[in-house]
Amino acid sequence: MQLAVIRKGVCRPNAIERELEGLTPRVQNYYFRRMVNLGVLEKTIYPEVPPHVEYRLTDFGLRFLPILDSIQNLQREIEMETIDR
Repeated sequence: MQLAVIRKGVCRPNAIERELEGLTPRVQNYYFRRMVNLGVLEKTIYPEVPPHVEYRLTDFGLRFLPILDSIQNLQREIEMETIDR
């Protein structure tokens, strides 16, 4: 759920990696590259040493947020049903 983390304002790769348990840099880079190519995210590279990279949702990417909200709500409902059993 990288998009959910970016939505919360976490936009640097290392910070995103810390937020999502089990996400390796290799997997993260793969998905970010794909989302940038699809136009969901934009990548900004600042000319600093060490390089500073940030990801932000594009206008197109913002259109996915209602879908993410629905998925998160469904996940919560399923977890509550599991607890009640």
